[in-house]
Amino acid sequence: MATPIHMTRAQRAQTRGVVYIHDAGKAFCKPIEWALSEVLGIDTAVQWTPQPIAPTRMRAELSWVAPAGTAARVVHALRQLPDLRFEVTEEPTVSSEGERYSHTPGLGVFRAHMSAHGDVLVNEQRLRTVLESAEDVESMRSALGLLLGTPWDNELESFRTAGEGTAVRWLHRVG
Repeated sequence: MATPIHMTRAQRAQTRGVVYIHDAGKAFCKPIEWALSEVLGIDTAVQWTPQPIAPTRMRAELSWVAPAGTAARVVHALRQLPDLRFEVTEEPTVSSEGERYSHTPGLGVFRAHMSAHGDVLVNEQRLRTVLESAEDVESMRSALGLLLGTPWDNELESFRTAGEGTAVRWLHRVG
């Protein structure tokens, strides 16, 4: 079967990604599953576990295979729900860069391009802007930290390590 002409190369490329729900209220577990099901186009039942550093809260990890650009759609769906801490990654393809998104209630969404090894990539123009606008070493350090997502990493790190050793379930979007 021929690929429809109206699809872009990035839409045809399949990629892999992971959704990490680090911190969600119990009442939002089902709405999160519904949102993921809608974006991924498959029925999604997530295995929820208590978040060790916030026992009244829940956490989950979900790996997926779907067209490139799915991570952005997942983030858009999840940020509609209140009081969530989450991350979404998408691996690069031959026609698209990898991406990493981090979200906290207080900071909002951080988005960065990601290398095949998981490193945050910062483009040349953004670095030049920091170099030209920094007044001193400390302001440069702060601006570079924002480009790398340091405030999000600082807030999420305790939630990440609390979930080490958790099983990951793979979901594949078909068709």
